[in-house]
Amino acid sequence: MGEFVELEAQDGVRMPWNVLPGTKQESSNCVVPVSAIYTPIKPFPNMPVLPYSPLRCRNCRSVLNPFCTVDFSAKLWICPFCFQRNQFPPHYTAISDDNLPAELFSQYTTIEYEEPQMISSSSPSPMIFMFVLDTCMIEEEMAFLKSALSQAIELLPDNSLVGLITFGNLVHVHELGFGETPKTYVFKGSKDVSKDQLLEQMGFFLKTPKPPTSVIAGAKDGLSSDSISRFLLPASQCEFTLNSVLEELQKDPWPVPPHQRASRCTGTALSVAACLLGACVPGSGARIMAFIGGPSTEGLGSIVSKNFSEPIRSHKDIDKDSATHYHKAVKFYERLAKQLVHQGHVLNLFACALDQVGVAELKVAIERTGGLVVLAESFGHIVFKDSLRRVLQLGDYDLGLSSNGIFEVNCSKDIRVQGIIGPCASLEKKGPLCSDTVVGQGNTSAWKMCGLDKATTLCLIFEIAKKDSTDTTIQQPSSYQFYFQFLTYYQHSGGQMRLRVTTLSRRWVAGLGSAQDLIAGFDQEAAAVAMARLVSFKMENEAEFDPIRWLDKALIHLCARFGDYQKDSPSSFSLSSRLSIFPQFMFHLRRSQFVQVFNNSPDETAYFRVTLNRENVANSVVMIQPSLISYSFHSGPEPALLDVAAIAADRILLLDSYFTVVIFHGATIAQWRKAGYHNQPEHQAFAQLLQAPRDDTDEIIKERFPVPRLVICDQHGSQARFLLAKLNPSASYNSDSPLPSGDVLFTDDVSFEVFLDHLQRLVVQ
Repeated sequence: MGEFVELEAQDGVRMPWNVLPGTKQESSNCVVPVSAIYTPIKPFPNMPVLPYSPLRCRNCRSVLNPFCTVDFSAKLWICPFCFQRNQFPPHYTAISDDNLPAELFSQYTTIEYEEPQMISSSSPSPMIFMFVLDTCMIEEEMAFLKSALSQAIELLPDNSLVGLITFGNLVHVHELGFGETPKTYVFKGSKDVSKDQLLEQMGFFLKTPKPPTSVIAGAKDGLSSDSISRFLLPASQCEFTLNSVLEELQKDPWPVPPHQRASRCTGTALSVAACLLGACVPGSGARIMAFIGGPSTEGLGSIVSKNFSEPIRSHKDIDKDSATHYHKAVKFYERLAKQLVHQGHVLNLFACALDQVGVAELKVAIERTGGLVVLAESFGHIVFKDSLRRVLQLGDYDLGLSSNGIFEVNCSKDIRVQGIIGPCASLEKKGPLCSDTVVGQGNTSAWKMCGLDKATTLCLIFEIAKKDSTDTTIQQPSSYQFYFQFLTYYQHSGGQMRLRVTTLSRRWVAGLGSAQDLIAGFDQEAAAVAMARLVSFKMENEAEFDPIRWLDKALIHLCARFGDYQKDSPSSFSLSSRLSIFPQFMFHLRRSQFVQVFNNSPDETAYFRVTLNRENVANSVVMIQPSLISYSFHSGPEPALLDVAAIAADRILLLDSYFTVVIFHGATIAQWRKAGYHNQPEHQAFAQLLQAPRDDTDEIIKERFPVPRLVICDQHGSQARFLLAKLNPSASYNSDSPLPSGDVLFTDDVSFEVFLDHLQRLVVQ
């Protein structure tokens, strides 16, 4: 798998099939879809940034790249996608074999352009944050939120523009530009507010006449900069006013009768924020930072009634179509998502409550705008506080927030794009590249990415369109190479507009004997992640879909296609080392929180899936199959099998399941710790053993977003469930032979050994 990681380090791309099946039938026999998992703005230390415009093919608009055929004497280059001959412009006249421009260097398959006029433009666009605060919370939670925001405001760049909206039963838009006394504009929470009504009621045209244009969008359409700066001010100018407003901010005064939920108009508040930003700063990459502490019960987008007698929807209610508010709320947030994508704005959500707040409904708006989501139990929780700091901080571990992205794909003929599963929205650019089958955001070859960062990762699903089959294995003549080109035009975190170009080449094989070539190019980790995204998408969008059955059938067909076995002899079954870990990934995916929604709320499931759909392969694999490291006196830290057999009384285990990091002390270790041996000078080795997993945990937490929850527990303790739930139940209460450690899992889940045994029997039939 090392060579695939090296390819990712060069281009930010992982593909399940690095040698492609050559025909439509071959592709369908391969089960795992032909796909690419791509991180558009992954940082590369050695990637050049070219200070000039890219050279494009005059036919298909692809960019000059190392796979182009170049005729130096005639000063021509031939596009590998459409075979169009293109003349080099005059400033390329000096090129030769010994004097190549950077974009033709074979090692620069990924390169960036920053045009000179963009560099010399007056000043880069500032970042814009619209804080939307829920005030229907207990005083303690309000205090936590105000404290976190006060610290966050100090991290904002001085030139970044800031606005503030608070809401409960009513929506309050704070006029920060009027520093003498607090001044707010109030909107009724149960009523939808259009952009025109908002501009009218907030006095945008008191001093200047209303412009004749039908669409009012920013200063260029007649809004005076003075009226915009009443609500959006540079952080350096409004820090004092903002802190004063936060200090005086009280819990929503609207009375809440007994046995009723608070009246909370989340949807209306977000709609007002979107309209205000759309009027003042369209196309700016502004971010709505929504801090929500409970379910929406008032106005559009409400997810439950105010009566406590009506419970909040569960997975069962959604499946049975008995969640009365769900579909209406999703439709509302789809409209909001469309508006935000059109304006180029991002919705970030920080949901902190013991109850559900509506992440399942909001998911569509967060995902299509490329927003971030953080889910925690309280605004005082370290997960929320550290995640918020990570969003705003600059430095070694910043997220590299970028905006206004447009992502385009170009590929050789005989390949079609079915769609993208990930944080983007279709721009509906239809063309010959679009497949009739749509997966995720499809029917287009261009997508809008309102918000993206260094880790944002897309999963492109392709379809092989070539129908005719050949009888011989095709080796490697260049005419049978496939080419892909990914173009990402985006506003860099520094404010400049850039174009990132990644061009890839893969070969295809078909006919007899192609199986060995396909296996040689199979990336098991990328395949597991593509299947995880696909099964999550199908669970959300296909009625009566059975994920376990679908995954099992896919695995059986894949093993039957590429395994070695004699018919009706399970013991003869074997898989190539290139495929041997894939059944293990599928076993853990079947048991993961993406497929097993029992015991998780719709909000939690939506949160897990949003995060899976934006993370790279390495992080996604940890979500599917957590990593386990063992620490003991006998050896240094070493990887352990994700199995109940890994538990021992004299061992510490560190489980990383991405959302939760667990430090698990064996029974003997826990006793010694409680006795305080680690504080005694003669037991320094024990103190170091206890400290080692803590140091490794700090490293994990430092680099991860959202910040994971840390659980420190002991064997036989109640919180040990966080570890036990992820382990392979090789010893359960109904096993024949108990383990020497004495730990058994009380579960009816089958173990990996039983799963593999059944798989072998079904494959060889």
